[in-house]
Amino acid sequence: MSAQPATQLEAGPEALVRFRGLWKSFGPKRIFEDLNLDVRKGQTLTIIGGSGTGKSVLLKCLIGLLFPDRGEVLLDGQDVSHMNEHQLREVRKRVAMVFQGAALFDSLSVADNIAYPIREHFKKLSEAEIAERVKQKLELVNLPGTENMRPSDLSGGMRKRVGLARAIAIDPEVILFDEPTTGLDPISTRVIDELIVSMKKRLHCTQIVVTHDMDSAFRVSDRMAMLAKRHIVAEGTVAEMKASTNADVRAFFDARSS
Repeated sequence: MSAQPATQLEAGPEALVRFRGLWKSFGPKRIFEDLNLDVRKGQTLTIIGGSGTGKSVLLKCLIGLLFPDRGEVLLDGQDVSHMNEHQLREVRKRVAMVFQGAALFDSLSVADNIAYPIREHFKKLSEAEIAERVKQKLELVNLPGTENMRPSDLSGGMRKRVGLARAIAIDPEVILFDEPTTGLDPISTRVIDELIVSMKKRLHCTQIVVTHDMDSAFRVSDRMAMLAKRHIVAEGTVAEMKASTNADVRAFFDARSS
């Protein structure tokens, strides 16, 4: 068992999401060892780290798609890791995820993709109310008038934005972004980054972003956390992380800039 380096945890009252003493393995491969991380309410935290370190696993543990072997995943003080499916349904009203590949239903129109979680979680809304909500969310991601298009008609950047519109359709408190700019050209990347920043301001939400893109991470983050060696080895503001002398952080940044 390796000891976890000391990292500064967030102030308790402001922490909306807490990962406490997390252990997770897939067969013989250990992903987390006593991982601890807090996310402040109303802030954007970006998790960085090499491929295969478990960044996306952390997000999936928060919405109950995966469960830790040990430890707690706390949302507003409630442990998600021991919830049943009914309880997780309530969590997923509060926490939405934008998946790496957008995860749109190819057989559905843009409108029906966005309406899907609305119909799932707000069964009393009329079709007219659902259509109005879909229209509003598409306007928020700068895609007005695309309701009748299909995912196959969209560019990669547009699919990412539809995925974001679907995530915010239920007005979540927390938005999770899994590699939101992967595979995008620089202009589309900048558009997604600007949307991440604007969503926090306009929806007053908390955001957790997983990314390999350092330029993107520096643009969108209030705080950053480095996942390496199965736990969080450093965290801080963008300025603090850029100035960090932690060997893992420096090696990661140097590799990305070379």
